[in-house]
Amino acid sequence: MSETILSRCEAQGLRLTEQRRTIAQVLEDSTDHPDVEELYARASGRDPNISIATVYRTVKLFEEAGILEKVDFGDGRARYEDAERDHHDHLIDLHTGKVIEFVDPDIEALQEKIAAKLGYRLKGHKLELYGVPIKK
Repeated sequence: MSETILSRCEAQGLRLTEQRRTIAQVLEDSTDHPDVEELYARASGRDPNISIATVYRTVKLFEEAGILEKVDFGDGRARYEDAERDHHDHLIDLHTGKVIEFVDPDIEALQEKIAAKLGYRLKGHKLELYGVPIKK
């Protein structure tokens, strides 16, 4: 990913208020998959004048512009991540809700092989694994 969320917003000609800039920076700094409430808490910590409605509108705008991607891990919370992040898959801990990002070359190769076997060239995919820790 070579460009920041903010620079992609600017490149698309989105009107960027100071509050939208703050939200974009919070998203840029996120290493997890925050939902709107988490984004609001982080953004309002930087700018107490930001409302949750502003966060909702901004997230929707960024999603419609292809800057953010909504992800749903089955917990009833829409979460967000940068749409331009390097490819990765997710493992979701069903006990804690923790989301672990990973890339596995064997899985990637197997998916390509399956697509080819079915007569397709793979253009993309999403993989979410759900599990519980193995007791040791």
